[in-house]
Amino acid sequence: MAVTHKHSGSSSGSGSDQDSHAMKLWILCTVPFIMVLGNSMLIPVLPKMMGVMHLSLFQVGLVITIFSIPAGVIIPFAGALSDRVGRRVIMTPSLLLYGLGGLGAGFSAWLLPHPYPWLMAARLLQGIGAGGTYQLAMAVAGDMFESKKRASALGLLEAANGLGKVVSPIAGSALALIVWFLPFFAYGVLSFPVAALIWFIIREPRNTRAQGGMNRYWQGLKHTFAAKGRSILTTFLGGAAVLFILFGTLSYLADILEKDFHYGEILRGMLIAIPVMASAVTSYISGTVLQKKIASWARRIVVAGLALIALAMALEPIFVTSNVVWALLVLVFQGIGTGSVLPSINTMVTSATTSKERGVVTSLYGSVRFFGVAMGPPLFSMAMTHRYLVFWAAAALAMLTALLSWFLIDEKRMLPKKIRSDGAEPQRVRHTKPSPKSREKLS
Repeated sequence: MAVTHKHSGSSSGSGSDQDSHAMKLWILCTVPFIMVLGNSMLIPVLPKMMGVMHLSLFQVGLVITIFSIPAGVIIPFAGALSDRVGRRVIMTPSLLLYGLGGLGAGFSAWLLPHPYPWLMAARLLQGIGAGGTYQLAMAVAGDMFESKKRASALGLLEAANGLGKVVSPIAGSALALIVWFLPFFAYGVLSFPVAALIWFIIREPRNTRAQGGMNRYWQGLKHTFAAKGRSILTTFLGGAAVLFILFGTLSYLADILEKDFHYGEILRGMLIAIPVMASAVTSYISGTVLQKKIASWARRIVVAGLALIALAMALEPIFVTSNVVWALLVLVFQGIGTGSVLPSINTMVTSATTSKERGVVTSLYGSVRFFGVAMGPPLFSMAMTHRYLVFWAAAALAMLTALLSWFLIDEKRMLPKKIRSDGAEPQRVRHTKPSPKSREKLS
């Protein structure tokens, strides 16, 4: 997908520059890809972990939660710091810490007789590392690309995140067939090379760091939230809600497929990947569509996607324990809704502020996303005894968020004039006074 970089200076060598910028975007896409493995690769393995370590469904759900909560806490601080010292300086050590935490969890499970507490400590460390990654990749993309191409770049990042969700349950299931804790070692193998690529290849655009004292920085943020706070907070809610529902549903589905249908790891992973694939494909398509109609369609796409998720949650408890095919078909609609909502929200969030404050705003958004992911599996574990209540409450949450999005999100406040392409602002025609010679010719 072609993208346009913010130009500075001469336009010579623009072809090689565009190739370089495209390569940098693909490198950035590896960050959300491996970040999503932090939870998604373990979901089909949770039943196996529960049996081996003799855990309850709630305890095994905390393996997801203890990763996501510290990530959510760290993200705003990492974002604010990146606005002042640069994104790359934060992303590289964060990726290294993420990999080390994964290795620590793997070695704990391998070498210790009672690994659960140590595994949880390693997952905590891994979550701290995750706090300085994906949201900063979004901020870098927002710094690098302008106009309607930003929607395309962010759609590609979200699609990479979705592709990771597709690959991860299958990869996690395949690795767990060898030994159940092997997925943890994959984090180090993948994150260390990506950290090197970020450090040596990514070069951030100039003049994107916040200048002046902290008081000036926070005053700028205060001004942004005073003008656009209602819209920003509503988009934050939308991102958190769809991921809370997605990860809660997937963790519940993994447990049902193992307990009620007795499917093995590989088949579980493949079935879980189906709705996630629908989300990834929709994310890419949604980002492409947003290039053309971003100002007038962003809010509508968010509302339509949330309504589709609400419908899926209302129907899902009817089929989830009786008919796998119908249950997965309903979840495909949930995946389409998720893939519609996230790129639209990502574009509005990253465009709502200048590059000087983009790191902290996208990171606050990332925090609420992680909290949504963290709360999904343990709360959806209650669906084992209160299935209809949990799924219908999720449907109500999605519908309420859709209504709030319709009434509270203002795209024109979130998106600067130069990024809009809805045709609402016709080009001005300059009327110049004709010269004397021109008047002679006309006469």
